[in-house]
Amino acid sequence: MTVAFAERGVRTFAPGQSNPRVTEYHALTNIRGYDDKASWCSSFVNWSLAQVGIAGTNSALARSWLEWGTPLSEPVHGCIAVLTRDDPASWKGHVGFFLRADQERVYLWGGNQLDEVREHSYPVSTVLGYRWP
Repeated sequence: MTVAFAERGVRTFAPGQSNPRVTEYHALTNIRGYDDKASWCSSFVNWSLAQVGIAGTNSALARSWLEWGTPLSEPVHGCIAVLTRDDPASWKGHVGFFLRADQERVYLWGGNQLDEVREHSYPVSTVLGYRWP
């Protein structure tokens, strides 16, 4: 989590520009070389884990994390939270590091959360699973 927290504020640049740090996140995934306009939540998680010697999924798809590590029945601080986006049956999703939850919201630290690395909350109903290395 220390590595991920240190990236606070890394954000998507304006149209016509690209943040080289986000491109660096993508370098560890199947979309190596893409700019910051491609979804980068999974790239950020892959990059963060790689910095501490933990192999990720090497995929830019958020739902790839549903097959990674060990499933948790209850979340723990720092575990990987995988969420649905739009339609639970689709391939779309979001992924980040679990911080905490209340009755209605789950709070994650992640990349591409409102276009930057930051804390953000999501409805608990969107959680697909929690994973641990």
